[in-house]
Amino acid sequence: MKSLILATVLCASLSAQIKLPPYTREVLPNGTVVYLMPKTGLPLVTFHVMVRGGDEAETAQLAGLGGITATLLRQGTSQHDKVQFSEALDGLGGTFGASSNPQATSINAEFLKKDFDTGLALVAEAVLHPTFPEAEVRKELARRLDGLKAMKDGPGAINSHYRAFFFGSSHPYGHVPDESSLDRIRREDILSYHKSMYVGKNLIVIVAGDFDPAAAKASVAKTFGSADAGAPFKFTEDHPPARNTAPAVMLIDKPDATQTYFIIAQPGIHRSSPDRDALTLVNTLFGGRFSSMLNDELRVNSGLTYGASARVEQDRLTGGLYISTYTKTETTGKAIDLALEVLKRLHDNGLTAEQLTSAKTYLKGTYPPQRLQTADQLAAVLGEMELYSLTRDEVDKFVSRIDGVTLDQANAAIKKYYRTDNLTFVILGNASKIRDAVAKYGPKVVERTARQAGW
Repeated sequence: MKSLILATVLCASLSAQIKLPPYTREVLPNGTVVYLMPKTGLPLVTFHVMVRGGDEAETAQLAGLGGITATLLRQGTSQHDKVQFSEALDGLGGTFGASSNPQATSINAEFLKKDFDTGLALVAEAVLHPTFPEAEVRKELARRLDGLKAMKDGPGAINSHYRAFFFGSSHPYGHVPDESSLDRIRREDILSYHKSMYVGKNLIVIVAGDFDPAAAKASVAKTFGSADAGAPFKFTEDHPPARNTAPAVMLIDKPDATQTYFIIAQPGIHRSSPDRDALTLVNTLFGGRFSSMLNDELRVNSGLTYGASARVEQDRLTGGLYISTYTKTETTGKAIDLALEVLKRLHDNGLTAEQLTSAKTYLKGTYPPQRLQTADQLAAVLGEMELYSLTRDEVDKFVSRIDGVTLDQANAAIKKYYRTDNLTFVILGNASKIRDAVAKYGPKVVERTARQAGW
């Protein structure tokens, strides 16, 4: 009885601790959404600016355009050339980075509290007034092409092959930058993309850290309120990848490979799916932590790999649910078979109450340090809330949502999503040595070479 009371008290205490700090949300006259979250402790301030669209705003013909635009923001502005911008940033001891993901471009910067206004001005200058010098555009495109060639020589290329093969060229997530799309991009495309996407009605500006709220509100409104309102990016309806009617297998030949890398995928969920909490718990046990079913079998018990994992993609559009690992060339078939065996065991047997409790404890313990500890983590959470139309309950009710998942719900999610039939296999390795071993996984094997153009 005492242990039950103690457990109840501990859970209540944890639930009380996982709360999103106070913040304000305001929409400026030009449509820019502004979040302010004061957080004392360190004299630092984080600026997190998001531009709706990301990969979804690109066409297959110009895949990579959003990421290139983001990278070039700091390579020349209306007030600083590339060198001057870097010198100004370094003089403040600040940081600045930008990248694109499936649904947004993110610009992240950090400065000392005392440099709030100067740092804000520098960020706004890069976001709103880049000049995209022709020389820098050519240099970045050349760098991307070189990077593409280098990536195709490494195992990381399997992720791009997976996206192109699993989603297909008609799906926004299947638009993977390749030699052809990069060759097509011109400075005019970048200017046009920036003009249409980096507008008030498409911007989310988040400030988190140590600052004066009243002064920050006025500064941000003045700085980003000057952006043209423009038109908001219109996201498309969901494009769930269709479940295969037969297994699909792609083999990427890398003759010098001494290991085989493989991904086994099937359709999953989108970020707002009602099954998200149940699947997060299930995947934690299946392949989301070191002591998972997959890692235990493929690494600890059999020694076939140094690591095996599983992921449930949670983007705006429905993504994939996949297993990912690697093994020695000679154990390719054995490793894939064992991964499929663990998947079948999960599908057939489901979870026990003890396993589900373990996953709940793990998630509740790791969520705060992974998501809510620093100003940049908190800014990212606010950005997700705005992008996916979530409320603060996303954080405040995290514990109750996780605790509320029943064993029946978890096992129903397993039956629904962790299927064992008609899977997609993407396999990268020495084809001459593994071709026979992988032939059994599908009626037809699509073969590519690692270095050939496209995906």
